[in-house]
Amino acid sequence: MAPQDDLDRIMTVMHTAFDPIFGEAWSRTQVESALLQGTCAYWLITPDGEIPREGDEVAGFALVRRILDEAELLLFAVAPAWRRRGLGAALLGRVQADLLRENIVRMMLEMRRGNPAEELYRARGFSPTGVRPKYYRSSNGEHIDAITFSCLLDEQKD
Repeated sequence: MAPQDDLDRIMTVMHTAFDPIFGEAWSRTQVESALLQGTCAYWLITPDGEIPREGDEVAGFALVRRILDEAELLLFAVAPAWRRRGLGAALLGRVQADLLRENIVRMMLEMRRGNPAEELYRARGFSPTGVRPKYYRSSNGEHIDAITFSCLLDEQKD
């Protein structure tokens, strides 16, 4: 389980990073529940690209579920104030490297069509593997496809 201050930092980023129209942000209870399962882990990054120490500001986070030799990126966010500075690429690269050291061979994710993070995911080796038509529904009633992506981690060595 994450320390309460890490949960606070995750939630601070989450509330600024996810547009409420899409309903993608998780509640604190959902994040805590995922971490309590024992198959989930999280990563944090500071605005200067480092692993934070107690009290440091956090610019982004990743939440990942591991199952056998695969992992699923459940949540990934960089606060808007810190975007377009390479933090997302640094964080995702760190996650991929750590998972590879844990003998995870494949990583998957799902995102809504039109998510600007797609450029980052493709740059880090993810390729589309499927579409779930009209899977998401925005708060304005629009239905949006979900796109699933996958990458082989041993091909992502930096």
